[in-house]
Amino acid sequence: MSQAPLNTEPQPLPPLPPLAEPAERSDRLERRAGWLLLLLLALVIGTIAYVLYARGAFERTQRLVLLADDSEGVLEGMDLTFSGFPIGRVRRVELAADGTVRILVDVPVKGAHWLRTSSIFTMTRGLVGGTQIKAYSGVLADPPLPAGAERKLLAGDTAAEIPKLMGQARELLTNLTALTAQDSELRQLLAHVESTTRQLDQRLGAKGGALELLMGADAPKLAATLDATRQLLTRVDGVVQRTDGLIARADGKLLGEQGLVDDAQAAVRQLNGLLAEARGSLRKVDGLLQDAQAVAANAKLATADLGALRAEVDASLRKVEQLVNEINRRWPFKRDPELKLP
Repeated sequence: MSQAPLNTEPQPLPPLPPLAEPAERSDRLERRAGWLLLLLLALVIGTIAYVLYARGAFERTQRLVLLADDSEGVLEGMDLTFSGFPIGRVRRVELAADGTVRILVDVPVKGAHWLRTSSIFTMTRGLVGGTQIKAYSGVLADPPLPAGAERKLLAGDTAAEIPKLMGQARELLTNLTALTAQDSELRQLLAHVESTTRQLDQRLGAKGGALELLMGADAPKLAATLDATRQLLTRVDGVVQRTDGLIARADGKLLGEQGLVDDAQAAVRQLNGLLAEARGSLRKVDGLLQDAQAVAANAKLATADLGALRAEVDASLRKVEQLVNEINRRWPFKRDPELKLP
């Protein structure tokens, strides 16, 4: 298989672009540099504006004037704190005509509601750390603190208390040295307490030591009294046991199967039966009495009828007698005119 021959001839290069004019290149660079400077200026201005905004330069504030005896440790830009949160910033410190220090504090309006007319302002200087200005508002229902108000700044210096504390510590050490001396009253008191404790241990270790220690000469009498009381309690226990036995037997007699309570219940049942029979007899007597009352009423009616009948019979007899008398009077052969009535 045959191969094609290699082309060893040089190829022509592409044509180069035309070079820009020097004036156009310089204008372009100037424009880019101008934009870069404007951007840098905008960044600087934005940073300054942000810093001012962060420091509250554009925030509405109200002025508070704190009066102090000296301005040691107070610097411009310090924070006025409330419960640990900054609510104001020291703007200027100036000396008044009467020698007092005026600390001008700018308080933002949004945080001014924490300050009241009864608020207290303190300045503390610690051994470690800088000076702090704090505000305390005990009653938040009081009226708000007006703008431009002047308040006394109470100062508390920890370093000023060190000499006083050293003096008190020195006095305490002196008193402690006097108390622990060999001939001090505390040493003598402790020795006396130790000897007394040793004697008490010896007496308490003996027989009846605690009782003799408490009662003295009356200890034997108390022991005899305790023995008599123990015997009396033993007798009382026996009496109580016998009493319990008697109570148990009485319960058996009264509440047993054939006790007095059962007999009384049987007697009551018999009495209830007798009463029932007597009640039945009384009902029968009531019936007989009602019948007797009915018979008596009938007899009374019959007696009334007999009286009327007797009156009628008497009337009839009188009429018969009159008739017989009239007949006898008219009959001439009358021998015995007597008429006997029944």
